[in-house]
Amino acid sequence: MILNKADIHKGNLILINYQYPYHNNPDLPILKEDNISLEKRTYNLLKNILQDINQTHQISLVSGFRTEEEQTLIYKDSLYNNGIEFTNRYVALPQHSEHQTGLAIDLGLNSDHIDFIRPEFPHVGVCQNFRNIAYQYGFIQRYEEDKEAMTHIANEPWHFRYVGIPHSMFMMEKHLCLEEYIEDIKNYSIHKPLNYYFQNRLFSIFYVPILNQTATITLADNAVYQISGNNIDGFIVTVWRTYA
Repeated sequence: MILNKADIHKGNLILINYQYPYHNNPDLPILKEDNISLEKRTYNLLKNILQDINQTHQISLVSGFRTEEEQTLIYKDSLYNNGIEFTNRYVALPQHSEHQTGLAIDLGLNSDHIDFIRPEFPHVGVCQNFRNIAYQYGFIQRYEEDKEAMTHIANEPWHFRYVGIPHSMFMMEKHLCLEEYIEDIKNYSIHKPLNYYFQNRLFSIFYVPILNQTATITLADNAVYQISGNNIDGFIVTVWRTYA
C-alpha cells in the first residue's frame, strides 16, 4: 500500500492548533441538519450519544463546521467585542480552528440565551452524562485546563472533537490531549504497534513517517484498517480484529 504525502492533512486524527493549520479538504462529506453542519459520520455518532442519554432537547448543538470566512468573522468580532487576551484564549485564528475540519462541535445547555463563544456545559447533570460516554463513541473533550500549555487554548468544557475509536478511549484512560497522543503514537511502528482491546476488538495502532513524497506499508490482504494523517509528518494506521 502506498501512502501519499499530500494525504497527511486528511483523517480523524489530524492535529489542528496554533502551530499546524488546517489544509482545506474539498472532498469532506459535510452534513447540514438542525442548523448545524458537521462531517457526516461525526454528526451521526453525536446524535447517537444524545439519543442514548435521552437528551436530544436539553443539549443544544451550538457550533459545528465553519468555513474559513466564518472563522475569520468570529475572530474579528471577538477582537472587537472582547479584546485580544480573551480572543487568544478562546478563539482560534482562521485556518487554525478545529471547526473548519467538520470534526468539532460546541455544545451547550439549551436555553433562550446561549453564549456562542463560551456556552454553558457544566460537569454535572445531562452535560456530564454526555461527557461520560462520549469517549465510547470516538469523541474527546479537546481543551482541558491542565493541558493549556500544550493546546494554547483555555479550558473549554463545551468543545468536543471526533477522533474515533479506540483513540478516544486510550486518550481518556491515559489523560492525553491530542497533541500528546500524536507524539506518543510515534513510539509505535508496524513491527511494534500499540495494542488496545475494546468491545471484543483488538486494535493495533502504529505510526508511519513520510520522509519523501510517498511511503509504503504492507498489510494482510484481509486486514480491516483505517489510516489518518496527523497533519504534521506522517500517518497513524489502525488495524483491528474482532473476537466472538
